[in-house]
Amino acid sequence: MKIKSSVYILILSGLTGCATLPSSGPTRNQIEKSANMPENGPPIKIVEIRHASDLPIGKTVSAPVTAPLEPPPMPTDLLGPGDVLDISIFETGVAMFTRGGAIGSGGATEVSATPGVQVQKLPPIRVDDNGYITVPYAGRLNVQDQTVRDVEAMVRDSLRGMSQNPQVLITLQQAITNSIIIGGEVARPGRLVLQTNRERLSDVVALTGGYRGNSKDILARIFRRDNIIDVRLNDLVENPALDMRVSPGDRITLISDQRSYSVLGASGLVAQLPFNRSSVSLAEAVASAGGTNQAIGDPAAIFLFRYTLDEQGNEIPIVYHLNMMNAGSYLLAQRMPMRDKDVLYFGNAAANQPTKAIQLISQLFSPILTITAVAQTVQNAN
Repeated sequence: MKIKSSVYILILSGLTGCATLPSSGPTRNQIEKSANMPENGPPIKIVEIRHASDLPIGKTVSAPVTAPLEPPPMPTDLLGPGDVLDISIFETGVAMFTRGGAIGSGGATEVSATPGVQVQKLPPIRVDDNGYITVPYAGRLNVQDQTVRDVEAMVRDSLRGMSQNPQVLITLQQAITNSIIIGGEVARPGRLVLQTNRERLSDVVALTGGYRGNSKDILARIFRRDNIIDVRLNDLVENPALDMRVSPGDRITLISDQRSYSVLGASGLVAQLPFNRSSVSLAEAVASAGGTNQAIGDPAAIFLFRYTLDEQGNEIPIVYHLNMMNAGSYLLAQRMPMRDKDVLYFGNAAANQPTKAIQLISQLFSPILTITAVAQTVQNAN
């Protein structure tokens, strides 16, 4: 009788423990319930993927919004602080800028002279931090955001009345304003002067010797005024619209940033997996994870957790659900691309808990039955 009482106590203890059996994660119903009634914040939207029209086509959090930030083409000879100018002044008749003139001994160099025409080249003049230059007789001129041709006209107008017919020719000896800084995973980091107003991101990467590493893992981060734009180099091939025009003053850094997604739940593999190429479909991600664990998983409960941007550009969470028991879901999964930082979850089977309970009870019964059999043998022997 004592043995039987002990057996009953152990059975009751085992059944009580079934309420807290271990699990690889929530079931499909538990996910849907928690999404509709989250502890914090509004309900999380669950999108059922049943047709091709249900596949996501919106922008991701990391996708750049280039249209509002891409400036119109700018003149390539705009001036600003740091630029160094070479100024040549052509004069006819009695010239100011001659050896015998007013500033002939002040540093101006006579380049060439023909009867009636004097050409003088002034020492290199740097635009100061406030955007000004100083030209003899012309005075202090504000050249900030002016083109070279505009400054030529400013100097010429300032010299009228002091020279019979001054003509001014200005060239950029060193361009700072019309340049960008590029660094990181490039062959030749440094300052790059933009020769035209049409260079795009792929152009400047090529002009600096190309990138180092695998293009699928290279992220170009553009700092433009108060904005930061991220573009993956490999995306430029698939979507040329992302190949944005660079702008003077941009600072570009190429970063080695491998994309990955996480696999959780009742799958054959729980891990963080890298993108093995530029584009990975949901079907390939499921296969890489080993599919649904046949012992504990539910093929009808495949969920993809992701952050997206709404029409106003706000970040919102969204969950996509596929029922892999339907044949059409396998075709849709081939068309659904994975994105960086996605979470792929394999739901736990709802029937898994009773199975675990039976296994636990069997484990509890096995030693007890053994003890009972031994006790019965001893009693029969007596």
